[in-house]
Amino acid sequence: MLPKLISIGSFYIPTYGVLVALGFLAGLGITLRLGRRSGLPPDKITNLAVYCAMAGIVGAKLFMFLFDLGDYVRDPGQIFTVETLQAAGVFHGGFIAAFLVAVLYLRRQHLPAFPTMDVFAPGVALGQAIGRLGCFAAGCCWGKECDLPWGVRFRSDAAAPVPLDKTLHPVQLYESAADLIIFGILYRQFHRGHRPGSIIGLYLVLYSTARFIIEFFREHEQSLVGPFSITQWIALALLVLGAGILLRGRRAVVMQPGNAQSLRA
Repeated sequence: MLPKLISIGSFYIPTYGVLVALGFLAGLGITLRLGRRSGLPPDKITNLAVYCAMAGIVGAKLFMFLFDLGDYVRDPGQIFTVETLQAAGVFHGGFIAAFLVAVLYLRRQHLPAFPTMDVFAPGVALGQAIGRLGCFAAGCCWGKECDLPWGVRFRSDAAAPVPLDKTLHPVQLYESAADLIIFGILYRQFHRGHRPGSIIGLYLVLYSTARFIIEFFREHEQSLVGPFSITQWIALALLVLGAGILLRGRRAVVMQPGNAQSLRA
């Protein structure tokens, strides 16, 4: 595809990094907009977004090391290679780390937990939709071989260690499309009025379901645990968490955007 957006001699700007940055900025813009409508302080929302992004990067890398621990134990030098530095890591690891940091920050800053998470959920989905386009450009997180008319072939030697000249499922585009649809659903639901926690709960249910299904079409280097991959088991756990949040909030009062008093109740 296009792993290098701009290349001048040995210097280049990776397309993946640019799209991930754009995804973060787009998601932050949506989050700030929804935060203002909900009466939340924009400075604290921005700080939380930055802290979660940093935690997400660290968590994604740590889970990548854990998933491929055997390879790194056999060859510790891989940890310091350019490929490892540029690797995106494991999304669920980043999400879990960011979630834990968010919980600590919300408690310290005395922000309403579920309303704040609701504000972030649509932006996270939009950021993922854009970021997965970066995965497609870089050639990482590739799919299994297929003979479908929309199958893709990667031919650039600069791409991630994706099989070249083989027709693969464009799972990166599958997930990008799913994330974009999820963003639309969450954004619309947010503006229709919602119970505290219903937006983040719905995000967890919808994204986990989509990711669980898409994983069947993705090539895995990690071994299966029973019938599913580790990523699928994590997706199932987050789906249960999301369903629990939705059930918990069924008796809560429906909030209307812009009603700051309802957020503090």
